[in-house]
Amino acid sequence: MTSTAQASQSGARTAHPDHLGHVIFIAAAAAMGGFLFGYDSSVINGAVEAIRGRYDIGSAALAQVIAIALIGCAIGAATAGRIADRIGRIRCMQIAAVLFTVSAVGSALPFALWDLALWRIIGGFAIGMASVIGPAYIAEVAPPAYRGRLGSFQQAAIVVGIAISQLVNWGLLNAAGGDQRGKLMGLEAWQVMLGVMVIPAVLYGLLSFAIPESPRFLLSVGKRDRARAILEEVEGKSVDLDARVAEIEHAMQSEHKSTFKDLLGGSFFFKPIVWVGIGLSVFQQFVGINVAFYYSSTLWQSVGVDPTDSFLYSFTTSIINIIGTVIAMIFVDRVGRKPLALIGSVGMVVGLALEAWAFSYSLVDGKLPATQGWIALIAAHVFVLFFALSWGVVVWVFLGEMFPNRIRAAALGVAASAQWLANWAITASFPSLADWNLSGTYVIYTVFAALSIPFVLRYVKETKGKSLEEMG
Repeated sequence: MTSTAQASQSGARTAHPDHLGHVIFIAAAAAMGGFLFGYDSSVINGAVEAIRGRYDIGSAALAQVIAIALIGCAIGAATAGRIADRIGRIRCMQIAAVLFTVSAVGSALPFALWDLALWRIIGGFAIGMASVIGPAYIAEVAPPAYRGRLGSFQQAAIVVGIAISQLVNWGLLNAAGGDQRGKLMGLEAWQVMLGVMVIPAVLYGLLSFAIPESPRFLLSVGKRDRARAILEEVEGKSVDLDARVAEIEHAMQSEHKSTFKDLLGGSFFFKPIVWVGIGLSVFQQFVGINVAFYYSSTLWQSVGVDPTDSFLYSFTTSIINIIGTVIAMIFVDRVGRKPLALIGSVGMVVGLALEAWAFSYSLVDGKLPATQGWIALIAAHVFVLFFALSWGVVVWVFLGEMFPNRIRAAALGVAASAQWLANWAITASFPSLADWNLSGTYVIYTVFAALSIPFVLRYVKETKGKSLEEMG
């Protein structure tokens, strides 16, 4: 019997859980790693200028300290799949929670620049693990009818984490009298900003004890009864559980533990589907989205905005990010992944092009002319909105769904690693590029947003409404 036929017989496609609220809680708890991902990625925004001043470093060295966490992210993403296949998804989450906690404490109490960088690498490793485990776990426990919406919890958690970090930073900055190096609780304000992440890190660890292991992992280690019970818990009693277990086992029997070697083939080293995943990851980063979250306060200050106001604008951008993500969550299963990606690409081209135009004007008394300043601010929010309602969500959903079962874990790890390396390239290069030509930098991001349109049209296939066992 084929996987498609079994999916039909088991009722997996149309499964509706008896307690949807419980399934939502499971997905939300797993996505807490995404919250930490967003918080840790964005919290550094509040510390950039303080680190520059405390350690008296230039743009290039500063960029490396900010971006070095992304190297840890790439390593964490590359190894998380193998760790999860060996010890389980839940244990992997717990390891990430411990690393997040250690990183937060170390980053808040650095002795020197080198150990601040070390703690950021450790935090990055945790983020990389969470970036792989979150979407993979949610895809494995979510009923197919809800998988797109539940899968988008990962990105929703990321954008909420970004927004909360910006709000906390803004509050701490005000408490310190508008000075990133002002004293708070015996530390400089930027140190407190980095240390606050201990709270969500501990919460993530606690939540990991309250959710079940993935049925697919349990079946892989011979715990059939437990897997069956969890499938009933998340997909409902109306599903033929014996057929559902048989369907998953059939898919697993035809595969082996995915390794890097399994991804090789085709004309250009990797299999074509792996290159598509890598392409999605790279385009998601090369439009420059993380410049808005790592450097936004520095960016606005560079064109004459008051430091406190620059933090406020960073927060409003994060709110727009949340609104866009909610829009994507509503439409990802209705409109589909591919149409949303195309809509987002067009919107990003418009926003980025307007920013490039605005930044091309010379500063007057240290500020952009009023018209160009307002257009730059509005265009930045337009760019973030269209990214959030499209690529911010659909890439994570695609990566959780698009790969055949036999290579999913390894392929997801490679695609996520590519994403972190692309993120590192953008993050490490922005300060120097901005010193060279801020407008030209945004022209580069605009070109990548434009190139993403033919890439999606030609190479990306829709995954809406398909079970994971139908992916090959």
